[in-house]
Amino acid sequence: DFLGLTTLTIIHDATALIRQHRGVDIVVEEIPLDDPKTYQIFSKGYTSGVFQFESAGMKDILTRYEPDQLTDLIALNALYRPGPMKMIDDYIDRKHGRKQVTYDLPELKETLEETFGVIVYQEQVMQISNRVAGYSLGEADILRRAMGKKKQEEMDAQRVRFLKGAREKNIPEKKAEKIFELMAEFAKYGFNKSHSAAYAYLAYITAYLKAHFPVEFMSALLTSETGNTTKVVKYINECRDMGIKVLPPDVNASALNFTPDGDSIRFGLGAIKNVGAGAVES
Repeated sequence: DFLGLTTLTIIHDATALIRQHRGVDIVVEEIPLDDPKTYQIFSKGYTSGVFQFESAGMKDILTRYEPDQLTDLIALNALYRPGPMKMIDDYIDRKHGRKQVTYDLPELKETLEETFGVIVYQEQVMQISNRVAGYSLGEADILRRAMGKKKQEEMDAQRVRFLKGAREKNIPEKKAEKIFELMAEFAKYGFNKSHSAAYAYLAYITAYLKAHFPVEFMSALLTSETGNTTKVVKYINECRDMGIKVLPPDVNASALNFTPDGDSIRFGLGAIKNVGAGAVES
């Protein structure tokens, strides 16, 4: 699945502006993943312009959850969609120790520990079927697909296979049935962790740039929305909230794009209606 993501352009443009204006070379792959200032962006809900974490609903969850590591972001990204959303309050309570984390079987602890005993990812469904019912990983992938497609006859066949495998591992029938039902319920909405991890990583990188290089990041963000007046207005207001001045367009000082101007941002001429790139160049 190839995605054309504007976010990649924003990261590219922001790092180019940082190099140009501050003489600092940012190598994205070397950005530390445990930066407290970056996690503050998330836990305070300052995520306008942060990939996948911009919506009002997500901001509310972030301030209640207070993520402090990448695995938190990966889980929230996967949970914030129709279906698993109903688990979020419970998930937040478990994170903060207000609700006890329990496992139906000790075998589930290793797989579900990082998500506080909740099945969040398709990969967890595969690991559980492997550990509890002796599925090979190839068979586990077939189970994952059957659950995703919700085909009843496939599911019935899988249930028989799962319970047989669990019996061979001396797991009580009632427990095995309960786990199968749980898996089937979550697999309807299950998200694959690899996808969520890639998205959370991109979100983290954008938040890192916003936390440490706000002027350059917001310039790149505004440039990416040049043709969209509503978004430009929204992000200019965000700059004001962050204490960054957006200076008016100026024939002698503005470029085509939004650019850093000291600690302020200079309005890009390209964002003015009917001013084309050709006119700006000349």
